Amino acid sequence: MDKDLNLAVLIDGDNIPSAYVKEMMEEIAKYGNPSIRRIYGDWTKPNLSKWKNMLLENAITPVQQYAYTSGKNATDSAMIIDAMDILYSGKVEGFCLVSSDSDFTRLATRLREAGMKVIGIGEKKTPEPFIVACDRFIYIEILKQAEEKESSNKTAKTRKSDDEKITNKVIKLISATINDCADEDGWAFLGDVGSLLQKKQPNFDSRNYGFQKLTPMISSINKFEVEQRENQRGGKYKLIYVRNKD
Repeated sequence: MDKDLNLAVLIDGDNIPSAYVKEMMEEIAKYGNPSIRRIYGDWTKPNLSKWKNMLLENAITPVQQYAYTSGKNATDSAMIIDAMDILYSGKVEGFCLVSSDSDFTRLATRLREAGMKVIGIGEKKTPEPFIVACDRFIYIEILKQAEEKESSNKTAKTRKSDDEKITNKVIKLISATINDCADEDGWAFLGDVGSLLQKKQPNFDSRNYGFQKLTPMISSINKFEVEQRENQRGGKYKLIYVRNKD
């Protein structure tokens, strides 16, 4: 995504733990400029008190939404109404919807229909319909894991237990995607493979499997060949190509 993209970051305060906010905002900055930052919830409730210091530190505007009726989520409605107002204002090119709630599935779909880029961030419990309605979906747990890996001396064995396993289903997905992008010799540019994987499965992320980048993840699987090539345009980085082994 274009890092100059103006993004509206809308956070469901009732649905996301405050402990993740620092890592979350750093992640969002990779995809664009979070020019609008709002969090929704009933701030009279004690369960949202942990958010208050985080909001000041990250310049996030709290939006008060009273729970008028027991059992009804007024926060969802407020977020959806604001999102549509922002959409029609023309001030942003994309949205980041932070929630694990499937109630935002239709909103994500509607925003994409309007040509917006939509990034979802939520916990691993997020229902599949909301995940696939986004252009990209990031599990918030992996952001905290990355921070812990840098700041602590967790052993590799302990770290590995937090990650998902690379199953045959994942390998088949990668293999099919390489074939989709491959030239006559079977080689595919890894950048194209990564982009297509994201379109096929918005929550595909090498960090889910314990790898910070796609290259080392694919290199760890003996089903694929990896080759570095010089950039013919004179760039300082080599180009990575992959193909399926026979």
